[in-house]
Amino acid sequence: MIEGDLTVEPGDVVRFVFTVRNAGSEVVDLEYPDSCHADFAVFDGDERRWRWSEGRAFMQVIERETLDPGETTTYEGEWPSPDSGTFTARAELRARERTCEAEREFSV
Repeated sequence: MIEGDLTVEPGDVVRFVFTVRNAGSEVVDLEYPDSCHADFAVFDGDERRWRWSEGRAFMQVIERETLDPGETTTYEGEWPSPDSGTFTARAELRARERTCEAEREFSV
């Protein structure tokens, strides 16, 4: 079982840190279909305002990562030119056959 936590650091650039933790007692194997391991999006209500992966290209290579029980891994992203307002940030793990998301409200 994996759990996620999202930290948001607002400013001239909004920084996102997505921490994924193996909360179970068994080893967790994560397999990614490309070099994008996590994605970040910003919402204003139901409207998506920004997505980290949009317009980016990723290496098409299968990558793997193993998390022992209690072990964490982190993924980071930045919104370089944020709008002003109050938003909800969502981070999503992009591993095959594993889901993990985290959300956090923030203001710029």
